[in-house]
Amino acid sequence: MCKRLVSYVLGIETSCDDTGIAIVDTEGRVHGNVLESQQKFHTRYGGIIPPRAQDLHRARIDDAFERCLAASQLQPEQLEAIAVTTRPGLPLSLLIGLRYARHLARRYHKPLLPVHHMEAHALQARMEHRESIAFPYLCLLISGGHSQLAVVHAPGKLQLLGETLDDAPGEAFDKIARRLRLYILPQYRHCNGGQAIEHAAQIAGNPDAFEFPLPLAQQRNCNFSFAGIKNNSFRAIRAQERAERTPPDGIISNYADFCAGLLRAVSRHLMHRTQRALEFCLQEQNNVNLFGNATPTLVVSGGVANNDVIFANMQHLAAQYNCRCLRPSKRYCSDNGVMIAWHGIEQLLQNRVANLRFDIDNIDIAGSASFHESSMSNVLEASIKCKWVQPLCTQTNYNNTHYEQTA
Repeated sequence: MCKRLVSYVLGIETSCDDTGIAIVDTEGRVHGNVLESQQKFHTRYGGIIPPRAQDLHRARIDDAFERCLAASQLQPEQLEAIAVTTRPGLPLSLLIGLRYARHLARRYHKPLLPVHHMEAHALQARMEHRESIAFPYLCLLISGGHSQLAVVHAPGKLQLLGETLDDAPGEAFDKIARRLRLYILPQYRHCNGGQAIEHAAQIAGNPDAFEFPLPLAQQRNCNFSFAGIKNNSFRAIRAQERAERTPPDGIISNYADFCAGLLRAVSRHLMHRTQRALEFCLQEQNNVNLFGNATPTLVVSGGVANNDVIFANMQHLAAQYNCRCLRPSKRYCSDNGVMIAWHGIEQLLQNRVANLRFDIDNIDIAGSASFHESSMSNVLEASIKCKWVQPLCTQTNYNNTHYEQTA
């Protein structure tokens, strides 16, 4: 029996504010992984400043590559290719990654593998669960800049079922946490908004103290909207501050209750839209559903997939449909070089000859990018009614199943 040759791919990620460099092989082994986060810098200013993000990428990327190479104990000549994020993302940040990838490609005579950032998130779980996650599967992509539902058929072949109409969940968490002033509390000073809200919710005494709207309740599609939850949050915080006469540098007394209610509201919205996507995928047409012969699987990926409350709710939802629910390891949910390298591996395994790019100067970046196919109109046309699965109670029994009114 012939032993399969192992190939190594270098991954470069600079789509936003994280500089990630990693080396992964065709067996899914990570040989080197360096991640330089800019979170502490940008947190001080309440958001990412693209020119400064670019400067920090430029200052750190070469050192990150050298450290990754040293950790891997490989030589550049052993690399099969260089995978690099080219879309979507902050154009100024993407440019740094692509230019550095071109530099390495010329220096070591290696081809490039352009990578769609959100596709990389969608495929990442397969690196750790390759035998159990077969194509096709449903993926919920939730991060600071995106909220999408897509059926993943192969690298470069994602079928979009729904997307956010305004804010992304991570973006909403960041803005709400800043308005709530969680950053003034020492324990949350260096956390992003989602982390701070999740941790604060754990000490809630009355998770039902605040009410939140259910977005898009009358629309039978798989789209998302977090602007209503965000604006309602701002109003509720302002009302509570007035009632308590909170000083400008203070925080409302029941901030933990607010965070618990917010987390439940976001979970409920994500569950409702994902539930309709599951039912769309499972409905049979000519005795075949969208999962085909594959075991029905839901993958949750992106930075917000790190949130244990949200992921527990997604597992709870999937279980009602006899569907598995998986996510990448937490260290790989947020932006990183490993997922870019793994996407490159998936491209090699799919079609090595067709996907390797030697015309490196013809590869360009794109701030926005869609998927291969959209079935959003088909979802709307199907007009699927659902018997909603309720979110789990954050502080009680996680084994009970609750249902809301059909809509």
